Amino acid sequence: MGWSDHHQQGLIYYSPNHCYRGYTLFGTNRGGYDAYLIDMEGRVCHKWHSDEGIVYAYLLPYGNLLLRTHPAKEGGNGSEKLGGASGALLELDWDSNVVWEYRNPKLHHDFERLVNGNTLTLLWEPISEELSQAVKGGYYSEDDPKQMFGDVVQEIEPDGTVVWEWRAWEHLDVEEDIICPLEARKEWAHQNALNVTANGDLLVSYRLTSTVGIVDKSTGQFKWKWGPGSVYHQHHPTSLPNGNVQIFDNGGHRRGPSRSRIVEVDISNNEIVWEYTGTPDISFYSYHISSAERQPNGNVVICEGAPGRLFEVTPSKEIVWEYISPFYGIVDGINNLESLNSSFRAHRYGHDYPGLKGFDLDPNRYSNMNRLF
Repeated sequence: MGWSDHHQQGLIYYSPNHCYRGYTLFGTNRGGYDAYLIDMEGRVCHKWHSDEGIVYAYLLPYGNLLLRTHPAKEGGNGSEKLGGASGALLELDWDSNVVWEYRNPKLHHDFERLVNGNTLTLLWEPISEELSQAVKGGYYSEDDPKQMFGDVVQEIEPDGTVVWEWRAWEHLDVEEDIICPLEARKEWAHQNALNVTANGDLLVSYRLTSTVGIVDKSTGQFKWKWGPGSVYHQHHPTSLPNGNVQIFDNGGHRRGPSRSRIVEVDISNNEIVWEYTGTPDISFYSYHISSAERQPNGNVVICEGAPGRLFEVTPSKEIVWEYISPFYGIVDGINNLESLNSSFRAHRYGHDYPGLKGFDLDPNRYSNMNRLF
């Protein structure tokens, strides 16, 4: 979408008969301290707050909010300055009280609460100097570290005890997993998603190598890898009920016009069986963050993250709901960052979602906020 100081914010369009109706959860990616739950009319029905910031959050089946905070001030050996860094995972109850926390300055991007009560976490750790030098791609500069950061997935118990660990660099290939030539050599390979498939495998995404993969949790080996030359700096792969994988293909650093798209990939043959693009193509583009979530009726709720645009499309690619976030982050001037309304991801919860039952969702409680847009 185009950027303008004068474009409409809040609800843009709503076709009730064609939507998967429910509530949409999102936050502000940079400098945000709140997560918002809005109804189909774009009205805030509930809000959570954390003084440590809310960069990304999702709703648990019993109504609590699981989130990651702003980056730690220090302690990550430099990883806290990388994009996507967070200092802690917090679980808030409906009234924003902290009921669980896990702190580590090397946390980044994604997390997953498992059915056994444990939590999958994603962290950075330095890889060896020898391996760092062997990694191919990226552009070289005088401030390149001797040791790159690599990605580690850990399963932790509620008290923080690590019960399982997977180091991505032990299963990547320097001949295949090559960093984009327009990216710095600080990481190999910037994992930006951590999801769990129906059979317990890990569905992962590596932005710098434009790769999506499924990892067998029992062996640590990749069962499927795909992406380079087909998607570019993608985010948020998710497993669909038919076994296919849906991906937000950001399209950054691709040849030709900058454009994003949503693709559904048949992992049995690596064929794209469905895709959504803007009309015209360049009307839909987010160079980073973003998400796409398939709904029970087949619609897809899309978070075009950079411009803070949330919208829903049907399988026939008709836009049936559209909303522009009116919420901007509070930035303290560090690194000359701008205040933006960008959103990392968005999630839609149907009216029958267990985590919403019994809670007050009356938008009149937020009438002062809702009348502003």
